[in-house]
Parts: sequence; structure tokens; C-alpha cells
Amino acid sequence: MERGRGIDDNEPGPVHIGPPVDRYGFIKQNASNSSAAEGLAKSREARSVRKWRKMIGVGGSDWKHYVRRKPHVVKRRIRKGIPDCLRGLVWQLISGSRDLLLMNPGVYEQLVIYETSASELDIIRDISRTFPTHVFFQQRHGPGQRSLYNVLKAYSVFDRAVGYVQGMGFLAGLLLLYMSEEDAFWLLVALLKGAVHAPMEGLYQVGLPLVQQYLSQFEHLVREQLPKLGEHFSREMINPSMYASQWFITVFSYSFPFPLALRIWDVFLFEIHLPFEKLIHALRNFPEDAMNPNILLPMAYSIKVSRSLSESKIEYDKKHGKAKATIEE
Repeated sequence: MERGRGIDDNEPGPVHIGPPVDRYGFIKQNASNSSAAEGLAKSREARSVRKWRKMIGVGGSDWKHYVRRKPHVVKRRIRKGIPDCLRGLVWQLISGSRDLLLMNPGVYEQLVIYETSASELDIIRDISRTFPTHVFFQQRHGPGQRSLYNVLKAYSVFDRAVGYVQGMGFLAGLLLLYMSEEDAFWLLVALLKGAVHAPMEGLYQVGLPLVQQYLSQFEHLVREQLPKLGEHFSREMINPSMYASQWFITVFSYSFPFPLALRIWDVFLFEIHLPFEKLIHALRNFPEDAMNPNILLPMAYSIKVSRSLSESKIEYDKKHGKAKATIEE
């Protein structure tokens, strides 16, 4: 530094060059990329964005009307993938969380600021483990970690019976990458409490009853669709709880490459009334070159398992006494 030279407020400071990140904000494991492929993908997404903007209207004003008029068009476009810049808004429209937000003004702020939770220490302990390679969540006590804490704490107060379970952090973290804290909170509520579909809170209730049901149904599917693999697992005494529990607890948000997880969530939110385990068979048995969502998801769509899942759920309910309890009531 030259003697007598002061600091010029207008002079740019040193530029910090961090590790390279992908388009979603995750630190790249390798620096290689294909500019040609990225350019083509951006061109396709631009065309898709124009179609989607016409479909949903300003702020989502035309969404419900369009879904009623052309449900098959909506389904087809969602299966192709929601444009990333519109994903947060569309997820809110699909899940019914936008309506919950409008009906409950000020509730989120009340939960975050004025309420206390018995799970606060557990949440703080787990925050740094949620998407640790994403730049938004890496900084200790940074904006990402604070937002994640607020959403999880608010939900643990909103539903004290469920409180907080570790896998919930990945759901909240995924949502926070696409929307504000308050929006993410109400989408979490919409999913777990069931704003427009069956509630998913059983994924996190004591004993994880919904996880247990899904694991049982998944094991049934493996035996039906891949009998040789099912027999091999039996011989080796391997059961789905050893490798698939995390899939369900995090709703695929952590277990798979992020672009694939997003595409699964697009379909999952829109087609949640269907058993989402239909995706699992393909996800468990894909070749390495099938990690591309455009290859993998059509494979999943082609598997027809709805009837089998319904039958296996009936068997599961009978085995665990749910049918008897329903009759007695």
C-alpha cells in the first residue's frame, strides 16, 4: 500500500472467489461442464417458462381455472418439469399452501417470535447437517440456517404432537431454496396436515407409522416386480428398512441428485393422491446412466402398480389391526 494513501470508498475491495457451484447452489464436485448442453437447456427452459406463465397467470391467478379446464395438459407439463424460476410459486399453488397463508395472517410471526418449543435444542443441533454442501446453508448462524431454524421451530409449536423429527429439516430446506420462510412453513403445514390431499404427518409421528406402511408396500412391490431380487434380499436377510427409510422420511429430497429430486417433487405434489411408491421401483434399480430425470421418470411412469399397492395396503392394515379398529368404531 502506498504511503499516505487512504482508503477510497469508491474503490472495489478484494473479490472473494469461492468454490464453483451448480445452478442450484450446491458446491460442484468437479469443475467440468458443457456450455453447449447448458445453453440448449436454457433455451428449452425459456420456451417452457413462456408457456407456464400463460398457464398460471399473474401471481397464479389463472391456475385453478386452467387445471379445471385442461388437467391433462397440466399433468403433462408437470411431468416434463416445472421451470425452476416458477417452481416455488407452482408448488404453493399445487399444495394449497397459498390459501393457508392467506387465511392465517400473522400466525407464522406469532409462532416464531412469541412461542417456545421443546425441540429447539434438537433443531439447532441438526441444522448444520441439512444440505451441508449448499451455499445457503453452509454459514454457521447465517441467513439460511436462521431461516431453517425458524421454519422448523414454528412447525414444532404449530403441531406439538408431532414436534420435530430430523428428516423434516430436508423438507424445510428444500422449500426454503424456492420460497420465503413463511411460504415454506405453510407448504410444510399443507403437506403434513393435508390441505388438498391425505395428510403426511404419519411420516413423523411416534413410531413413524406411515414410513412403516410404505416400507411394507415397497417390499411387496419388490417381490412382485423383481422376484429374483426379492428372493436374493430374503436370502441375505436384507429388508427395506435398512436402505429405504431415508427415502420416505425426507420424501426423496436428500437421497438423490438434486435435479432428480426436484422433478420427483414436481410430480409428487401434483399427483400426491396417487401412491408415490410407484416411483421407488425404478429409483432402486436404475443403471448409472439413467440418473437423467428425462430418462428415469418415464421409466417410473410406465410401472403400473396402483392395484398392487391398494391390495398390499389392505393386507398391511389387516395385519396391524387397523381394519378391526375401524369396524369397532
